[in-house]
Amino acid sequence: MKIRVKAFARFREILGSGLTLDLPDGTTMAAVLATLRERAGDEGDAIFDETGVLRAHVILMRNGKRIGKIDRDALVLADGDEIALFPPVAGG
Repeated sequence: MKIRVKAFARFREILGSGLTLDLPDGTTMAAVLATLRERAGDEGDAIFDETGVLRAHVILMRNGKRIGKIDRDALVLADGDEIALFPPVAGG
């Protein structure tokens, strides 16, 4: 199955733009995050903490809906899903 990953602002510089991952059916969000962590390398510190967990301030979305911390590990993705990663947003 193919999953599209969109990263915004600084995260786009780290992960690239228009990233498509070809993954086995039944892949979980946790597995996708592990793949992104590997791709990010040393620059991944902006997205992941020292243990490899997604930082609390990162906004994670699947198909336009925000994914909470509790749902991340068990969420099974489907072909054509779009994952988005946003840095914290501030302003007024």
